[in-house]
Amino acid sequence: MTGLEFGLVGLAAVAGGAVNALAGGGTLITFPMLIALGIPAVASNVTNTVALCPGYLGGTLAQLNDLHGDKKRLCRLAPAGVLGGVAGGVLLLNTSEHLFRSMTPFLILLAACLLAAQEPLRAWIARRGGRSLSSKAHEALIVLPVALAAVYGGYFGAGLSVIVLAVLGLVLDDSLTRLNALKQVLAFSINLAAAFFFLFSGQVIWPVALVMAIGALIGGVLGGRLAAWIPPIVLRWTVVSAAVVIALLFMV
Repeated sequence: MTGLEFGLVGLAAVAGGAVNALAGGGTLITFPMLIALGIPAVASNVTNTVALCPGYLGGTLAQLNDLHGDKKRLCRLAPAGVLGGVAGGVLLLNTSEHLFRSMTPFLILLAACLLAAQEPLRAWIARRGGRSLSSKAHEALIVLPVALAAVYGGYFGAGLSVIVLAVLGLVLDDSLTRLNALKQVLAFSINLAAAFFFLFSGQVIWPVALVMAIGALIGGVLGGRLAAWIPPIVLRWTVVSAAVVIALLFMV
């Protein structure tokens, strides 16, 4: 890659990190950029997963205090997330480049739809709080949906947090704050498991991953400082609109 291409990757990572900090959906910026620069689709996805992994750690650490009393839930759900993330990674590496590239626009559209549904989903979960009919027996049933969401996360990843939050909100009777904290830990576990598996795949483009990791870190800091100036809903719908256009371009 040329210096200009590395610069574009870095800028995309800064933008993706900022978007993740403000509204979510940064993968919809970084992943298409890698493909646009001619990197194979599978390698782009693998590199993107590894590079953005630290961002999940930051979100998890920020909400650790909201997880008090959730040790049993974590012990039940985290292993399902880890196993699902690895399974998704295995599935990705066994998908041919041609097939995955043909699926790319549909995966981007799915992620855009999930991002668009994020706020309505949060509002629904907030309204639903305290009116759940769930029990401990019902809570045990959440393991399978979390594992399936983790497979998606290991395979593609964009929109993973929305899927996990939806699954948790359907079954668990808890506040949105605590559900969001649990979601952060599970998303980090899923992403970390897939990223660790990808380390040995030979598909990670390390110079690109390093530039992206630094850019995403800078973007996260900038996003935190811009939070008071840019309404998240405006940014979210901008990303959704751009993702739809990108997906249509891929189809064409």
